[in-house]
Amino acid sequence: MALCDQSLPNVRAISPYLPGKPMTQLAREMGLPLERIVKLASNENPLGMSPRARVAIEKAISSLERYPDDFDLKNALASHSGLEMERIVLGNGSNDVLDLIARVFLAPGRSAIFSQHAFAVYPLASLSAGAELIAVPAKEYGHDLEAMRHAIQAHTRLIWIANPNNPTGTFVPSPQLKAFMQAVPADVVVVLDEAYNDYIPPAERTDTTAWLAEFPNLVITRTFSKIYGLAGLRIGYALASAEIADLMNRVRQPFNCNNLALAAATAALDDHEFVARSYALNRSGMEQIVAGIKRFGLTHIPSHGNFVAFKAGDAPTLNQKLLKQGVIVRPIGGYGMPEWLRVTIGTELENLRFLEALEIAQRRSV
Repeated sequence: MALCDQSLPNVRAISPYLPGKPMTQLAREMGLPLERIVKLASNENPLGMSPRARVAIEKAISSLERYPDDFDLKNALASHSGLEMERIVLGNGSNDVLDLIARVFLAPGRSAIFSQHAFAVYPLASLSAGAELIAVPAKEYGHDLEAMRHAIQAHTRLIWIANPNNPTGTFVPSPQLKAFMQAVPADVVVVLDEAYNDYIPPAERTDTTAWLAEFPNLVITRTFSKIYGLAGLRIGYALASAEIADLMNRVRQPFNCNNLALAAATAALDDHEFVARSYALNRSGMEQIVAGIKRFGLTHIPSHGNFVAFKAGDAPTLNQKLLKQGVIVRPIGGYGMPEWLRVTIGTELENLRFLEALEIAQRRSV
């Protein structure tokens, strides 16, 4: 038997996560100048990072010989959320805390439920823990909570929900989500992934941290990668009961968050002006992108995130035509949507470059 054949079957069953194409890679492949490339593939903040975070990073550089101390960020998050510090778990990006949750509650003989077209890390984390995957068909490209509730089996221990969902941008209103929580058995953990929570219009937004007192089986995950612009520093966190947080910390790697990430996140958390600017830019950019997509007669999914998925027909061919023009978007065939592409909302000029490239690609398809 070959050496790698002796690895765990559940590990061999995993499809590796494929990130958006880096700008430098496209420059090499197409022979394009880097400054001509627009990346709208990975849901990054086009404004960059919070200015306060940048200042904090510069200050933190002087103490990189020391191991990280996460007290300041946990204290800031406790103040921000109204929860005790022992109910906060930090991670190397929110993907890290998702993996911690899976390691605590999943194993061979147990199952996890997730929605069709949901974030790729849910099956990855579940399979790596050896659990059975139960994929529930989507409803209008979003979570069908009633079907997910009926999918619960005796061995189900975890349910993954992204709200808003990536890559579709769909959103479950709070009343429906709370009713779902009330119907889920108390011994089944529900993970509410709120990576894009800051892009939800205020009128539709609910402070779900208040639900933690009512639902001890709820775990909320959030990230600094999106609206705070710290994707490259990899910093995220989970909010949970003290008991669940304690279990997650038992499997968490020591010092899983570095000094620069901790300092930047602590500063960014209170940069309300930057968050407001990022939100406003996203709203105007969403209108710009959607108007352009409609003008070309393409179907899109209304989005509550900082991206929009649109139906492109022959998506791989259209994607290649965009790449040749130096515009990177995200094919989402791996999410069971082979005819669709996802485009991140950028600056006004970046959005215009995408729409111009899309128009050229559409003309060449006729």
